[in-house]
Amino acid sequence: ISGIVFWTAEELADYERIQEERIKYDHRRLGKQMDLFSFHDEGVGFPFFHPHGKRIINALTSHMRTLHRMHGYEEVSTPTMLSDELWKQSGHYAHYRQNMYFCDIDEKSYAVKPMNCPGAILIYKTRPRSYRELPLKLAEFGHVHRHELSGVLHGLMRVRAFTQDDAHIFCMPNQIEQEIRTILSLIETTLTKAGFGKPTIAVSTKPESAMGSDSLWEQATNALTSALDSLEMPYTIKPGEGAFYGPKIEIVIKDSMEREWQCGTIQVDFFQPENFDIHYVASSGERERPVIIHQAIFGSLERFLAILLEHHKGTLPFWLAPVQARVLTITDACASYAEKIKKELIAAGIRAEYTPSSDPLSGQIKTAQQDRIPWMIVVGAKEVAAETVTLRTLDGKQEFGISVATLIERARTLS
Repeated sequence: ISGIVFWTAEELADYERIQEERIKYDHRRLGKQMDLFSFHDEGVGFPFFHPHGKRIINALTSHMRTLHRMHGYEEVSTPTMLSDELWKQSGHYAHYRQNMYFCDIDEKSYAVKPMNCPGAILIYKTRPRSYRELPLKLAEFGHVHRHELSGVLHGLMRVRAFTQDDAHIFCMPNQIEQEIRTILSLIETTLTKAGFGKPTIAVSTKPESAMGSDSLWEQATNALTSALDSLEMPYTIKPGEGAFYGPKIEIVIKDSMEREWQCGTIQVDFFQPENFDIHYVASSGERERPVIIHQAIFGSLERFLAILLEHHKGTLPFWLAPVQARVLTITDACASYAEKIKKELIAAGIRAEYTPSSDPLSGQIKTAQQDRIPWMIVVGAKEVAAETVTLRTLDGKQEFGISVATLIERARTLS
């Protein structure tokens, strides 16, 4: 028998409220209400994204692509299946094969990739590299598959296939600290934009099942802690919780219901460069071995979406809303003008919609509120005559006589 006690009645009330909210705003319930995704017996643990759910995933991807372009990353794409020999070379076969899917093609064994890193390494190896090319930053939105037991599957939080916003940075040892600084800055930018507060940081060290020597593990761990120390960022140590190929920085966020989630990771890897025998030509003319920094900011797009839905209780920020604006008409005579506005907004990159309705305006507004539409764009005879709109936001505030150009400019500032 176990129990929980509270110092005050207020603390008990807060606890009970949060427990109720966790049930009410479970992402699986919200996903069904908002028609975002579904799961089916034909693919247990494999999510199906509906149009509105895919819009959110695309918005997250677009945000990350913009950050990558600004900081010198190049996007790549690697195959979903690669030969067993590759996974044996990378160490995944020895350390992770119980979570991998295998198949035979032309009497040769292949594995569906559980991680993206070996593919990026093969791209690096396609030609000799110079120190002048480093850091080389290869980003990939890689779709990976992992065989999770059916008992641990949980909506989008724990699935058997998901997309990682991966990046692999090939750099010289003296570039590690600056690259980690850059990644931490990208993480802070992304989490702030998504509506989260300052994260907490942990450094996970060598697990029992690990590859490589203790000296390399110590060197890799020191590279992470030195970067954090130089930034005066507090962190805790999680002994034995690193990946089998290297220690990692874990980024932990807290949601609106006081739960902590580990999302982004930064891993310093001295081992895969040895496994794959990769080099660069240093300024001295000698061949030297690069370091690989593994980076994921969202971690998994699917899991991050689940956390976002629960954190915002279904009412996502404007830049993530699957429908950002819905045009509402006071009379049927405004239909052609409403359609024109919708097309202008869509052309400007705003996720807008207009569907003629016989409902009175109050009914259309109520439906839009239930659908969590950030902007309700109301048009009537006055708006048609003046070529303007009335903007009503989800909190009930209204602005009259706004031009479509003004709407578009405001949307850009929110995106």
